[in-house]
Amino acid sequence: MDGMTATGVRAHARIAARADGRGGTALPVLDSDGPLALRRTRGSGGEARVMVVGAMSGPLGGDRFALDARVEEGARLHVGSAAATIALPGQTGGAARYDVRLDVADGGELRWLPEQLIAAGGSDLYVTTRAEIGVGARLVLREEQVLGRFGEEPGRLGSRLTVRVAGRTVLDQELACGPGAPGGWDGPAVLAGHRSVGQLVVARPEFAERPPAARMLGENAAVIPLAGPAVLVSAVAPDALRLRRVLDEALALLG
Repeated sequence: MDGMTATGVRAHARIAARADGRGGTALPVLDSDGPLALRRTRGSGGEARVMVVGAMSGPLGGDRFALDARVEEGARLHVGSAAATIALPGQTGGAARYDVRLDVADGGELRWLPEQLIAAGGSDLYVTTRAEIGVGARLVLREEQVLGRFGEEPGRLGSRLTVRVAGRTVLDQELACGPGAPGGWDGPAVLAGHRSVGQLVVARPEFAERPPAARMLGENAAVIPLAGPAVLVSAVAPDALRLRRVLDEALALLG
């Protein structure tokens, strides 16, 4: 672990996946760090699976977490988490930060499917997710953010999601919610009173020739083709359970 300072905990965990030459995937790098504990679990069909297990509470105010995952050519990696991540206020004050960097080489495949991120009352967190994928790479990336636990006001949550395919940016979006966020975040143009928001990005080489059509999924979700072999599903819902249901249905629809 990078350690604990007067301003919070520093932690940087790393995963690297590589084809093992026998139809499977090896994990030459699986480095846990402090609260970011990585555990390999049973995979299937040549896919390696890793679970992120929270070894302590956080991120708290002032913490700085980072998680990098690299998938090399021909490797297949599935990353999930054992439980929701809960952003909490810290004793040191100040905002927390959580940076995720994903790199999928040409012909690699990554399924990034963590549990929800919950912004508890009084917390202040900025999270970034940046995915770089190569030609012929495949990606399924899910983000789910929940504003507050049951019956409490939300904390402040800022997020930025960037996806680049073959060196070209196909998605770069930011969202700020909760106390102190720019006005209108809870209005009809953004969350419309909902407390759960999610994104699903699916990138597949076959989308270059047959991109999914733009469409609504019920009243609160939409399929949006991106400027590349990728598609975005954006959704809001009253709670985390209904948000997951919508995103699962969207993923099934996309095959």
